[in-house]
Amino acid sequence: MHPKRKKRLIAVCMIVLAAGAAIGLILYALSSNINLFFSPTDIADGKAPVEQRIRAGGMVLEGSVKRGEKLDVQFVLTDYANNVTVQYNGILPDLFREGQGIVATGKLDANRVFIASEVLAKHDENYMPPEVAEALEKSGHKVKSDSEKPAQY
Repeated sequence: MHPKRKKRLIAVCMIVLAAGAAIGLILYALSSNINLFFSPTDIADGKAPVEQRIRAGGMVLEGSVKRGEKLDVQFVLTDYANNVTVQYNGILPDLFREGQGIVATGKLDANRVFIASEVLAKHDENYMPPEVAEALEKSGHKVKSDSEKPAQY
């Protein structure tokens, strides 16, 4: 093989290896930032991964909110088929209340308790996050559509 061709071959191989390594690192970084949505039924069935960032959504069970020291709050998230205990340390949204639809971001611990790092409440009485509405419908709980709700003036 001619020395000039050999240098070109080595250069092309290095470029291909560098591009492959860069693509691999990018895909690894993106996969660690994915947070999938799970309903309380999915979590109870063991479909949700432990110690991985996920989103969980449903309704806050009536009578389940317990406030602890400082900003610690514990409540039960339900889709009316299964329940999940949620622990959160922080200021809850102003619209957070029992019977309210919420979506929480966090991780499941080894005891299947959801440790939330963020809690989001719906912004008005006509809105429910699509994932929560779908999870409630799967559990057999009827969710009112916007056309069935009274108009707000």
